[in-house]
Amino acid sequence: MMNRTVLVGRLTKDPELRYTPNGVPVATFTLAVNRPFKNAAGEQEADFINVVVWRKPAENAANYLKKGSLAGVDGRVQTRNYEGQDGKRIYVTEVLAESVQFLEPRSQNTGGNSQGNTNTSSSNQNRTQSNYTRVDDDPFSGSGSISINDDDLPFAPWTEA
Repeated sequence: MMNRTVLVGRLTKDPELRYTPNGVPVATFTLAVNRPFKNAAGEQEADFINVVVWRKPAENAANYLKKGSLAGVDGRVQTRNYEGQDGKRIYVTEVLAESVQFLEPRSQNTGGNSQGNTNTSSSNQNRTQSNYTRVDDDPFSGSGSISINDDDLPFAPWTEA
């Protein structure tokens, strides 16, 4: 059996970081994921998916993500239930994230406030931003053509007979 979910979307609000009674960090946030089509009125629709992340990735998400941040989530779908105040059983479906990827530098987030977490060090911010590559950036732009020798290829080049 398989239960694997990969999502890319924007946070609808800042992540909420809490700690269990044993001191284990857990963060929750909602990811707005665009549907691959538009509705009959020509409007883009989105699904709003609840995400839960634990331990160090939870603290990282709370420190580096904010409302409007573009994030990738890799995890699994989980359904849990509990009894509400009125005695009725309440079911919750959410994604339990195994990893969260920050897909843009903090300075380019499109939404939310411009305040960052003041507890992060500048070396962490620089390291995060220096390892960043936009998905639509061409890594070979400006370099012209690339010369590759046939001996460098891990396979024999295809030739017409």
